[in-house]
Amino acid sequence: MRREIKFSIYRKVPILIAHAEENLQLNDSSVIISVMKTYLLSRRKNLEEIASYYPSMKSRNEKGKEVIEYNNKYWLMLDEQETKCAYGTKESRAEEMKWRRWADDWLVHLISPNVYRTPREALASFDYIVHEGKFGGVEGFFAKYVGAMAMFFVSKMLKRRHNLQDDVRQDLYKAANDWVAAIGKKRPFLGGEQPNLADLAVFGVLRVMEDLEAFDDLMSHSKLQPWYIKMRKVMQEAPALHRALQQLH
Repeated sequence: MRREIKFSIYRKVPILIAHAEENLQLNDSSVIISVMKTYLLSRRKNLEEIASYYPSMKSRNEKGKEVIEYNNKYWLMLDEQETKCAYGTKESRAEEMKWRRWADDWLVHLISPNVYRTPREALASFDYIVHEGKFGGVEGFFAKYVGAMAMFFVSKMLKRRHNLQDDVRQDLYKAANDWVAAIGKKRPFLGGEQPNLADLAVFGVLRVMEDLEAFDDLMSHSKLQPWYIKMRKVMQEAPALHRALQQLH
């Protein structure tokens, strides 16, 4: 992965290169989604202008390490009429932003401690990574076994950092049930009849666990499965969105 993003000073993924008037690099998954959604909904069709509303800010974390933040990354930059059409109410907008932030600040930190929970699960995870990635024979061997061992120990460090329970599955199940409770019984998605950006964010975080033991356990021991199945179906039936995004290239 480091070779694939060596062109970029920003060293995390995802990175989106949009071919607008000039090649435009967008960083951070939440920023990318907000920029793209704003582009689709706004009368402004200048991608560079929209991206300029999401400036990066350098700060230092609790360990003194310099990090890049985007303080307004959960906002869509729409005018009053566009906002009303997109959300209907201020409460809907606030709810979407709240749960997008929750996905970034909490849910995503439950993934590694769960998929690398045991040496066996760590090996299974890296077996999938090596199978799907561009690895040679020797490189794949070392990536699988050395990577799995390293991430097993990293997962224990992350467990302590985020104050997770001894059985990290319980935190994952609770998070899933909290999400389902937020949706409630009267609507299929947090966005109502159709998913909103919070639905998309939560689905994106959880989807990386598909085909792994942690995912199967989550489906069996939480109330998440009906929502997840509906989300997967919507994502598979979204060619119109794909065509709209392709217009940027």
